[in-house]
Amino acid sequence: MTPDTAVREAEHAQDDPWGRLNPRLFLVNLSVVATPLATFGATTVLTGGEVNLQVLITCATFLITCLVISGISLMRLITTRYRITEDRVELHKGWLFRSQRSVPVDRIRSVDLTANPLHRIFGLTSLKVSTGDQASSGGGLSLDGLSNRDADALRSRLSELRHARQGLRTADGDTDTTIAELDWAWLRYAPLTLWGVGGVFIAVGSVYRTLHEMKIDPLELGIVKDLEDRFGSVPLWYGILVALLVIVLIGVAGSTATFIEGWGGYRLDRPETGMLRVRRGLLITRSVSIEEQRLRGVEVAEPLLLRWAGGARVKAVASGLGDEDENSSRSRLTPPVPLALARRIAADVLGAEVSPTDEADLAPHPRAALRRRINRALRWVVLIAAPFVGLGLWLTPALVHTGWITALVLLPVCLAFAHDAYRNLGHAVHGPYLVTRAGTFTRRTAAVQRDGIIGWSITRSVFQRKAGLLTLGAATAAGSGVYKVRDVSVSEGLALAEEAVPGLLAPFIERHPARR
Repeated sequence: MTPDTAVREAEHAQDDPWGRLNPRLFLVNLSVVATPLATFGATTVLTGGEVNLQVLITCATFLITCLVISGISLMRLITTRYRITEDRVELHKGWLFRSQRSVPVDRIRSVDLTANPLHRIFGLTSLKVSTGDQASSGGGLSLDGLSNRDADALRSRLSELRHARQGLRTADGDTDTTIAELDWAWLRYAPLTLWGVGGVFIAVGSVYRTLHEMKIDPLELGIVKDLEDRFGSVPLWYGILVALLVIVLIGVAGSTATFIEGWGGYRLDRPETGMLRVRRGLLITRSVSIEEQRLRGVEVAEPLLLRWAGGARVKAVASGLGDEDENSSRSRLTPPVPLALARRIAADVLGAEVSPTDEADLAPHPRAALRRRINRALRWVVLIAAPFVGLGLWLTPALVHTGWITALVLLPVCLAFAHDAYRNLGHAVHGPYLVTRAGTFTRRTAAVQRDGIIGWSITRSVFQRKAGLLTLGAATAAGSGVYKVRDVSVSEGLALAEEAVPGLLAPFIERHPARR
């Protein structure tokens, strides 16, 4: 860069005004104080107006913490300023600890918008500029508290700069760029997950722990006492069945509500050439962009219950989506959808007529892989039934009979799962993709571009060595990082690695001379 060029850029930078976060962010920060007040009110109602010293101390501590958080957020509102020049985005913030960040436009990979319910009430949104670094703090910047208009203007401005520098073009407004939109018929797949039932136990456990910290015994609450007086005389087995039914119903309702909130307004489209965008969310709105040149494949996931109902989910195998947690969230291309639609979306995203996850002719795995899964199923049966038998030999023969009955019931179920897990194993080299499939509780079929594979990992447990098997892992900078071909024979696994990426594994293979 010549001195004259540097001077001109400095002059342009001085002409670009600095922007600030929207003042309405102060109201959002102040609303945090409502949480401890609501907690105190709910505790007062549950205890019938009897509030002990521990409750007061806990709620006061919570209130002080929220006030400190509000103060820190207010300081961020006062000190944060940003601007966009012709070649970079600059962010300055902090008072005691000052932070200055500058991101070149050439490095910007996506601009995402997120708005939680409080932000939406006050017409605000958060803008995140991602540079594609895997580490969460490795690049990019965030502006939390822009007005919707300012956020849209900033995203449009950055898009124009990227177009000018990378030769991209915005999709024609007369062309339908939509790949998929929400169909409320998909709501039938929402209850087919165990997360709703698990969420009930997590919520109950959290409430119990909070009350316990306040020195309140949940079993002594008036509501619990009323339930005990009304249903305390029913048989134990009936109470257990009713409790399980209530938990399942609450879990189903929770899963359905989570689906509606997370995927309301869903749309997958191409807003510009070379870019995928996923917009979704009812209360918390999200807009995630994925650069197609960083796309390395797709993954079609079929959880067990969803698979039985003929549904699946599609995830992008792409680099630059952040750390593990961010990648798990930002890589989701669809909610649970019909399997045929999932395959069509996977093909459309990859620019193919038929998705390689569906078209590839997967090779079966050795029978030794089936034996490993049968042995694993038998171990689970023994581990579950053995405690009943052991306690029965010590306490009462009735538990011994319970253990044997448990084993007899679990044996065919576990063996069925073992055979299903074996049938789901498969691998293939299909055109430019390595395709691998495995799993029974969640069957995952992943198609990864072969030129995106940067290394191989080979793992062999003691049992695998005895069976002549290995697990071959294709390492890539995209998605989960490693996509495994599980329990394949040694010769077949090495041949697969050589066929997928010729020469990559060869320097690490020790060849023994042929015996005479």
